[in-house]
Amino acid sequence: MARPRKPLLSTDRIVATARELVDTEGLAAVSTRRLAAELGVSGPSLYNHFRTKDEILEAVADSVSAQVDLSMFEGGRDWRAALHDWAVSYRAALRDHPNIVPVLAQGPGRRPAALRLADAVYGAMVAAGWPPPQATSIGALMRYFIMGSALGSFAGGFVDDQSAYDPADYPHLGQAHLLPDRQERIDERAFETGLAALLDGLERQYEEVAGAAR
Repeated sequence: MARPRKPLLSTDRIVATARELVDTEGLAAVSTRRLAAELGVSGPSLYNHFRTKDEILEAVADSVSAQVDLSMFEGGRDWRAALHDWAVSYRAALRDHPNIVPVLAQGPGRRPAALRLADAVYGAMVAAGWPPPQATSIGALMRYFIMGSALGSFAGGFVDDQSAYDPADYPHLGQAHLLPDRQERIDERAFETGLAALLDGLERQYEEVAGAAR
């Protein structure tokens, strides 16, 4: 029997193709008709795997959540070091797939990988001695910060035209036109600065929690 010319349609193949479309063209590029064309199949065949476009985007979002390393929450590691390493891994996944962030920002819903992520963070914080309400707040706080950092580039928001920053109007922006060329370094430093500040603040709260427990 001759082999089929095209790979068999599968959930993983649909998600991978949709993710590539989102990465390259944005959320609006995803439709069942476009996906079917990209996959070389008829539109109705997609409905054997997903009922709606929204289900496909949910699956794409969860495939990105699945890229986040959670191993740092195993083995009783220090909670601060674990949060730092997790935040770096989470941001790296979102930086590679920024167009899906609006879907991820809606919360985990029923997505398995996203729920495993939330469970790992919450469980590690409670195990470290954080009261459950504060453990929930820490997970929310970190998610706000990480997703916010992935939504856009601070440095990339400036133009590289020096004439746009007339010193008469913007006396402190004389070097702003240089920011786009240093985008990656500036954004990375801003993320690490913010992350350190967040963790420093949490460390102080943790000392208060530990003191109250003694």
